[in-house]
Amino acid sequence: MPIGLIGKKIGMTSLFDADGRSVACTVIQAGPCVVTQVKTEDTDGYRAVQMGFGERKEKNTPKPLQGHFKKSGTTPKRTLVEFRNMGVESETTYEVGQELNITDLFEEGQFVDVVGTSKGKGFQGVVKRYNFGGVGQATHGQHNRLRAPGSIGASSYPSRVFKGMRMAGRMGGNRVKVKNLRVEKIMPEANLIVVSGAIPGANNSTIFIQR
Repeated sequence: MPIGLIGKKIGMTSLFDADGRSVACTVIQAGPCVVTQVKTEDTDGYRAVQMGFGERKEKNTPKPLQGHFKKSGTTPKRTLVEFRNMGVESETTYEVGQELNITDLFEEGQFVDVVGTSKGKGFQGVVKRYNFGGVGQATHGQHNRLRAPGSIGASSYPSRVFKGMRMAGRMGGNRVKVKNLRVEKIMPEANLIVVSGAIPGANNSTIFIQR
């Protein structure tokens, strides 16, 4: 089976484990996903399974994509993702139009990786962006530089700022993978899976959950 599914972050909650400890968890709606294309080395040069998730209005779907979905025998999907080089035993295992659910891939107690896009924080300083400690103390007449980055380079030589210098700038909005989250609970009737810990992204954002 493929290495993962496309899903949506629902929100956070907590569960009690067997020892009575409260475990912070995230609820994910994973699937159902539809196989929209199976790529092989003969036809495409690499092996992959393309899957779609989430409904999309046909009037908002470009004509080429409408034809792509009709060819696969499914309705227009909001998200298309390829899972490639993932230990697929054989492309013949998958059929275009096949529906995949959480019970096909996951079970309670196993560990998964979750990929998402982190929340955008906007323009932030170095203390928040890179965990700088601030420069010095409010002494010797200095009182308004506690959160400043400090020196960014020498003057006479090299007379420039080196590439990669950690400075203030836009923060967040990056692709983030969180590894080894335990599957605490599976609710197949609602396509929900509960994993331990936090995952990147805002509620209702698209995520990928992988074995």
